[in-house]
Amino acid sequence: MSEEKKGFFSRLVEGLTKTRNNIMSGFDAIFSGFSNIDEDFYEELEEVLVMADLGIHTTENIIEELKRKVKEQHIKEPQACKQLLADTIKEQMRVDEEAYRFEHQTSVVLVIGVNGVGKTTTIGKLAGQYKKAGKKVVLAAADTFRAAAIEQLTEWAHRAGVDIIAGQEGSDPASVIYDAIAAAKARKVDILLCDTAGRLHNKKNLMEELKKINRIIEREYPEAYRENLIVLDGTTGQNALVQAKQFKETADITGIVLTKLDGTAKGGIAIAIQAELGVPVKYIGIGEKIEDLQKFDTDAFVDALFTPAEEN
Repeated sequence: MSEEKKGFFSRLVEGLTKTRNNIMSGFDAIFSGFSNIDEDFYEELEEVLVMADLGIHTTENIIEELKRKVKEQHIKEPQACKQLLADTIKEQMRVDEEAYRFEHQTSVVLVIGVNGVGKTTTIGKLAGQYKKAGKKVVLAAADTFRAAAIEQLTEWAHRAGVDIIAGQEGSDPASVIYDAIAAAKARKVDILLCDTAGRLHNKKNLMEELKKINRIIEREYPEAYRENLIVLDGTTGQNALVQAKQFKETADITGIVLTKLDGTAKGGIAIAIQAELGVPVKYIGIGEKIEDLQKFDTDAFVDALFTPAEEN
């Protein structure tokens, strides 16, 4: 494990403390409290997973799979189930290497999500990381409904050292995207990162707006690879899943960014969202720094959840 990865893993272990305490105390009680594997054992396990925001549906799948493996491998000791459970959870969440294809070709990344989830900050951090990786990046400030959003994104653009295309507050978001595409083509940009408005209460308008943006990208930039990332706030638990489902009706979501996982005991939502939506979690945020947003590593995430407190 490289130093950088190691550093992130220890921050991940730390960032997931609340979630881990929530899950591990329950696990410990079950794995040490039961002398054999029976229905009660599975029921208790199910309860802990649901309480950690894995959701009913995902939990049922995990328990079913665990039962199958226990039977197949003739496991009798509850303690021996621990690693099996970790492996079963990992299987629910595999992220394919193909998931990051957009980083290696000319692409348009549309970032969507409601206000307050850390959308603008996520775009700024991604811009900084792509720039550091040698990519030419342009930001499009297409959330024109909040003056603060344009200012905030401009600030991030300066910090990351990348160009930004912005309109006036209240201007047509699609026209900002149009201008940004023209700039991206002229400057031979690798990644065009677009901020969008985050209003769900006015769903009809939002849907129309996203459709219009989509049409413009398809018409003006058909050669660009498309990536639609939805940013969700990890602290909202199951509510994040509801939001994702609503946005999925409007946009073809290709990836999820889960923010604020360090501030919540509901980190299990990362597992639930992926399993329920069939869309991979591609990045997770566990803090304020640019490097606190990282590509999602299933193994590291689940291992961090299963790391006993005294080891970190």
